Amino acid sequence: MPQLTIDNTTVTVPEGATVLDAARAAGIEIPTLCHLQGMRPLTSCLVCLVRDCSTGRFVPSCGTQAVEGARYESDTAEVHAMRRSALELLLSEHVGDCLAPCFFACPARMDIPLMLRQIAAGQLRAAIATIKRDIALPAVLGRICPAPCERACRRDGVDAAVAICRLKRFAADADLESGDPYLPRRAPLSGKRVAVVGGGPSGLAAAYYLAVKGHAPTIYEREDRLGGRLWRETTQRELPREVLEAEIASLLAVGIEAVCGQPVDPAGGCDRLLADHDAVLLCCGAVSAEEAARWGLAHSGRGLEVAAKGFCTARPAVFAAGCAVRGRAMVVRSTADGKEAAESIDQFLRGETPRGPSEPFNCRMGKLAADELTQLAAGSARLPRAEPDDPSIGYAASEAAAQAARCLHCDCRKQDDCRLRKYAAQYSASVRRFAAERKPFAQDLRHADVVYEPGKCIQCGLCIEIARAAGEPLGLTFVGRGFDVRVSAPLGREINEALQRAAAACVAACPTAALAWKHDARPDPRGEQ
Repeated sequence: MPQLTIDNTTVTVPEGATVLDAARAAGIEIPTLCHLQGMRPLTSCLVCLVRDCSTGRFVPSCGTQAVEGARYESDTAEVHAMRRSALELLLSEHVGDCLAPCFFACPARMDIPLMLRQIAAGQLRAAIATIKRDIALPAVLGRICPAPCERACRRDGVDAAVAICRLKRFAADADLESGDPYLPRRAPLSGKRVAVVGGGPSGLAAAYYLAVKGHAPTIYEREDRLGGRLWRETTQRELPREVLEAEIASLLAVGIEAVCGQPVDPAGGCDRLLADHDAVLLCCGAVSAEEAARWGLAHSGRGLEVAAKGFCTARPAVFAAGCAVRGRAMVVRSTADGKEAAESIDQFLRGETPRGPSEPFNCRMGKLAADELTQLAAGSARLPRAEPDDPSIGYAASEAAAQAARCLHCDCRKQDDCRLRKYAAQYSASVRRFAAERKPFAQDLRHADVVYEPGKCIQCGLCIEIARAAGEPLGLTFVGRGFDVRVSAPLGREINEALQRAAAACVAACPTAALAWKHDARPDPRGEQ
């Protein structure tokens, strides 16, 4: 049994084991994309590279046999750079979006495609949970938001954008009318108190997410009711008062204290609040230079000056967000500020540097040509956008489900378990380093349960090996030469003929979403054995 050393850890492995086996036995994580336990090594992705200390060469750990006395390095800057380059080469040919364009167009960064799929399936409780992870006031915003997300909706290039805002309103209204409005699970209480000055959209959102994170927020509002500019800048027709009141009440139920009718005097206000609270968040509306000086804070020309990230002012433990910083902002932008400020304050209260939410790793295809949009839309419902002219009328359940089903599923079907995305984020890989002209988007929908997107395939060969091991009569193979090589059914046949027994295993093993379940179906893999 050979004994070898990896990153100064000595490990003994059975005869025939690989360096990757040895690393795993030693508790050392090495990334892999083309490796599957029990299959012969394919060594095509090269993200499992390690450095052989005796030769200085970089070798794929999945295909290198462990030998007595060998020494390897897997956790050095040099090895990481080699893996990063391998990932960047794979990303340079990747045709697909990790996250849909509507996600980035939404100031609150809500998972819109997931919400739409949940509404289409009638899973309204799940939909409101998805919404409230990022938007604290969905019934309000479903009525008054200018819907920047819909301007980014690719369905608009086919016929008309999905009615995202009205669907968000549908789910929120159904929740409020249920008699048991959704309450998120609250984190264990931290014992930390936060003063939120201002009960408008930013303050309400910030207090909500602070409470969810286990802190004890208190809103100090100078008016005799919460809501701020939502009362002043909307009409009953645009935003029914009973809806606004009900949504505010649902927020308070998560554990928010409110003190209304008692304005906080800027002169010494932060000092007085910090005497009883661990942090202060100013969401007090537009602030002039004179008012900023009274708070003891700098003015940016638009509002209170804060750091580029984290909503931190120059005063320790004092934060600012919303119109207090921007001067003027869309309500959806203000609520997004509140959520992000709550994240920063939570980081501060846990002893970390306030930086706000991190930006998720993402590949983008960019604008699609007309024929690409046609392909993308091939698997979606062929229904027009339909909505009543009267904004006071919402969707019926059947109308909402049909409208939500128009979503083109631009987001990746494996965004949460795509290993290419996981390791690209882990190694800070750039999608642009080796960027070339994008290949055309294509998808194959001929299989009853599986969608195949060749632009996401990294030619790892796992599906070919799995199909062969499963005894597929036809199976899969590499077709073409050089840069044009691709995985396909042989002899010009179709993928539905190629994967009759091994579809579930191939989808599970695919390190990207080149093979994924169509319409989020999850057939039992045991049924295909």
